[in-house]
This record gives sequence, C-alpha cells and structure tokens, in this order.
Amino acid sequence: MSEKKFDTVLSGLVPALVLPSLTLLGLWIVKSDSSLVDFLVQFQQLKMLSKMVSLATIPNLLLFFLFIWTNRNFSARGVIFATFLLAFVMLILKFV
Repeated sequence: MSEKKFDTVLSGLVPALVLPSLTLLGLWIVKSDSSLVDFLVQFQQLKMLSKMVSLATIPNLLLFFLFIWTNRNFSARGVIFATFLLAFVMLILKFV
C-alpha cells in the first residue's frame, strides 16, 4: 500500500511544474552573468522565451516515464496535465 502512497495527480503535477523552473534556473546560472529578469527579458525580446520554456519542459518526459515504469499512473497524469499547462503558457508567450 505504501508504494501507491504517492500515486496522485497532485504528486505528479507539482514536480512537473517545478522541474522546468529548476531547468530554466540552472540554465540561467550556467549561461548568464546578468540577473534572472534580464535573462528572461533578453529571450523575450529575441522572441525565444517560448522556445526556452519548451526546452525546459523536456525533463518532464523523464519524470513521466519514471512514473509509468513504477506504475504510478495518476502521477503520470499529473505530469501530462502540467505539460499541457506549460504548453498553454508557451502559446501565450509566443503570440503576446
């Protein structure tokens, strides 16, 4: 029973929203000398912020497969839901 303890949509949704944020933060730390806001504004001015968010979402694929391989299907659904939310954010960033 304890194996399925973390098999909820919320236990997939939260890490799937945090992981892309951490990916962007890591990219900022490695690649930039400016502030985080300046880093994001620079990509927005180049019309590449939606692409950056898209690339930062790739680690969710690993998280999704981890949940599938460990039979945590509800958590995998949370990852899919978070990925759809991020896709909506990407569309907004692309067309605004």
